Amino acid sequence: MLVIHHPDQALHDPEEVFRTGKFIAQPDRAERYSIFLDIVTQDGHEVATAPLNRPEAIVAVHDPAYVEFLKTVYARWKEQPEYGPVAIPNVHPTHRMFRKPTELLGELGWYSNSTSCPITEGTWPAIFASAQVAIHGAERVTSPDKPVYAMCRPPGHHAYPDLMSGVCFLNNAAIAAEELAKRFGTVAVIDFDVHHCNGTQFIFWTRPDVLVTSIHVDPRLSAPYYAGHADEIGEGMGKGLNLNLPLPWATDDRAWLGALDIAIARIRQFAPGALVVSQGFDAAENDPCKTFVITEAGFAEAGRRLRALGYPTLLVQEGGYLSPSLGGYLRSFLAAFDRMLA
Repeated sequence: MLVIHHPDQALHDPEEVFRTGKFIAQPDRAERYSIFLDIVTQDGHEVATAPLNRPEAIVAVHDPAYVEFLKTVYARWKEQPEYGPVAIPNVHPTHRMFRKPTELLGELGWYSNSTSCPITEGTWPAIFASAQVAIHGAERVTSPDKPVYAMCRPPGHHAYPDLMSGVCFLNNAAIAAEELAKRFGTVAVIDFDVHHCNGTQFIFWTRPDVLVTSIHVDPRLSAPYYAGHADEIGEGMGKGLNLNLPLPWATDDRAWLGALDIAIARIRQFAPGALVVSQGFDAAENDPCKTFVITEAGFAEAGRRLRALGYPTLLVQEGGYLSPSLGGYLRSFLAAFDRMLA
């Protein structure tokens, strides 16, 4: 399988994140990039570096002012001698507040809904590279027998057009789906990260050409909390083109694959021109999220079932955090996906 990456993806590497009233270890460390790259290299996949040449594809999905903010915010932050080493918002607008301020702290909060997106000097080059990996991956998808893995990191599926959220800054999968829709007409997205793809859902909420399906933990129990319920089906021309399959805590392979089959049936009904798989291994039994208990065998079976759909396919990396088992989950999924090509 062709694998796309870029070394700049490792430049974003904050050590801590503020949650539950304290600083805790940041789950999205640059080591994830190294683990994924080592696995695909060891397993003999074709590995290519993405060119960093398509900034216009990002603003096809994201608000240009937001993108400009991401480019410049750390330099503005460093101009404040009394501020700490990492840019983290401490104030956020609510649904009762509607005007974007121009002051740095206010603007930082405007573009973020949590403290889960710390920004360092390396953040912009890393997220730009991650988005370019998705864009180039979409460019390289040509036919059902040549799937591509966009080894994106940092992840992106929680990011809205003008909002960073849940360790996500730019929505790689949505940017790639937009690119694929231009070439293939219609696109289906299936997201099996343990957390709901709230950003992806929002971006395509009223679109008739992109189906979004998601298998995730019930949002009443876990982040992103405010989206991902089964009755969220899209609006306007996109009504009926959003399928959420929330599942309880400690979901196992059998129930998870059952939900996958429901999503696959809906995708077949939609009959898209291309498929985007937002793959997150944080549903795994040994992931530090400790939410679902999906095994290597479960991910392998998911790979087989998704490959059997037979569409031109782009795999986009989402979550899956540091544990001794992380590389094994990727290996199992890709090996099963590849085996279907033989």
